[in-house]
Amino acid sequence: MWNRLLPRRVARGFTLLEVLIVAVIIGVLAAIALPSYQAQLRRSARAEAQTLLTDAASRQQQFLVDKRTYATSMSALRLTPPPTLTSKFTFPVTAQDGPPPTFTLTAQAIGEQTRDSCPTLTIDSAGNRSPAGCW
Repeated sequence: MWNRLLPRRVARGFTLLEVLIVAVIIGVLAAIALPSYQAQLRRSARAEAQTLLTDAASRQQQFLVDKRTYATSMSALRLTPPPTLTSKFTFPVTAQDGPPPTFTLTAQAIGEQTRDSCPTLTIDSAGNRSPAGCW
């Protein structure tokens, strides 16, 4: 009888089941969102590499006008890839003297970037870009 007269305490907090349901929902959302986010980061790095290659190709043309040959390295073009790209790509330069002189600039993916759909990008002295679907 005395128990009926005493006020009931209001329960506060979450039950273990509620916490587990929330944890499962967060896990499912993370499993869906994380791969998409990583793919977007790879596409962003690829776009940055394309910009660098295009700039380097333009500098190669000016180098040819000034020196009558193409540069054999990015440093000869006075172009330094940013640290955000050097951890994702290497940038080899191939130049041939002869007749006519030609060059090929390449961005070769390394590390996590190799999982991108376009791990290798090239542009040459004729302006050809490959692979075509990646530019």
